[in-house]
Amino acid sequence: MIATYKTYLLEFKRPSGTSRGVLRTKETWFIILEKNGKQGIGECGILRGLSADDRPDYEQQLKWTCHNIHLGLEDLYKANIEFPSIQFGLEMAFKSLESETPFELFPSEFTNGNASIPINGLIWMGDKSFMKQQIQDKINSGFSCIKMKIGAIDFQTEYNLLKSIRKEFSKDDIELRVDANGAFKYNQALEKLKYLSELNLHSIEQPIKQGQPEEMARLCEDTPLPIALDEELIGVFSVTEKQKLLQTIQPQYIILKPSFVGGWQGSQEWINLSNKQDVGWWITSALESNIGLNAIAQWTYTLQNPMPQGLGTGSLFTNNFDSPLLVTKGTLHYNNNINWDFSLTTNK
Repeated sequence: MIATYKTYLLEFKRPSGTSRGVLRTKETWFIILEKNGKQGIGECGILRGLSADDRPDYEQQLKWTCHNIHLGLEDLYKANIEFPSIQFGLEMAFKSLESETPFELFPSEFTNGNASIPINGLIWMGDKSFMKQQIQDKINSGFSCIKMKIGAIDFQTEYNLLKSIRKEFSKDDIELRVDANGAFKYNQALEKLKYLSELNLHSIEQPIKQGQPEEMARLCEDTPLPIALDEELIGVFSVTEKQKLLQTIQPQYIILKPSFVGGWQGSQEWINLSNKQDVGWWITSALESNIGLNAIAQWTYTLQNPMPQGLGTGSLFTNNFDSPLLVTKGTLHYNNNINWDFSLTTNK
């Protein structure tokens, strides 16, 4: 078996705002396995300033992993415990190599085109008019669940935007989720949560910055609005640490990004622990290309979680790879009439 890796720079169609700044490009890496004339492809995606494996030695580790591919998936997975995105890339690449085709990793009614996955419509940060236009576009497109990033403009403006949706659509018509990305200060968070709870929101992601487990635990205990942990899960590698975090904070939900938590195996560990503690969960992509999104979506379908998942990010980039993944009326479909086009020749 031969393993190589290549870098690819995804370019946003328009700058996308988060509470940590504006994203214009997104680096990603591909592990490519070749054996007996077959090819396996896996994506290793990190977000600068957020992923646990955003480290100076990342590419060195990727090079070492490819050089030692003969060790096999199990040993390499363990060797990359502090590099969750490489773990996921390895899982994906080996699964791709074993599959009949490189991109149908989990054959199902989803990949047959007979079933779809409900997803949330993502509203990026920006000025009021831009956010309002995005909301209207998502509603017009048939989304029944909208996730709005908050924390970049003033809280009252964001609240008013949410309130304007609720005036027109009840919680039975539109499910509203918000993602604060840790933007609230702890001493102001509970008051803001009470304010937001008046709008019948589904949940709020990461109201305060990660790394404050005691404060987050108090918020989860007192909140009138269900709290979902997201960034809080980053860098928690062992099952023991995962169990301790869930037992300490006791959140209402957790959100799993496979590229951040060690791929399918790491995500499944979180799911197993959450199920034992009656903690809800859903799966979200982390701005992967369609290669990674495809792997996440196919696996997510096998979990049969009826909640809307966070898998609608494939259309954000100008130079994404052509794929059968399509978003229609708030759901993700797999259209086998569209062929894959995995070409790295037009990028670095």
